[in-house]
Amino acid sequence: MADLDLVRRLGAADHGLAIVSTTRADGTVQASLVNAGVMAHPVDGHDVVAFVARGDAVKLKHLRRRSYANVVFRSGWEWVAVEGAAALCGPDDPHSGIEPTDVPDLLRAVFVAAGGTHDDWDEYDRVMAAEHRTAVFVEPQRISSNG
Repeated sequence: MADLDLVRRLGAADHGLAIVSTTRADGTVQASLVNAGVMAHPVDGHDVVAFVARGDAVKLKHLRRRSYANVVFRSGWEWVAVEGAAALCGPDDPHSGIEPTDVPDLLRAVFVAAGGTHDDWDEYDRVMAAEHRTAVFVEPQRISSNG
């Protein structure tokens, strides 16, 4: 049975690369490539799949309208999909339980959970703020795989 351990393993095997699918207003699917990983939700501590998106990203527009996403990780021919409700937290997407002053640290935590490292966190914070980056947390309501 697929679980978040498989998500962690496949995410680590391919640099945290994942395909995120959201739904357009007309019901068709939009997909994009992101870096994602598993981390504890900053409010209640349960594990979620998380990624960071630019404030002007089409996927955020879709998630603001319909907060549901599918995130697929793969390595070779092995894959796992996590789908569920998506919560947003960023300068344009306040989240109850998370103070706006905590967003920079939260964006760093998501980046690290997705396998990222950075040599200059102050520069990272500056870019994230300038681009109105938003953290996205996908609740693992359904996990499926080919394994």
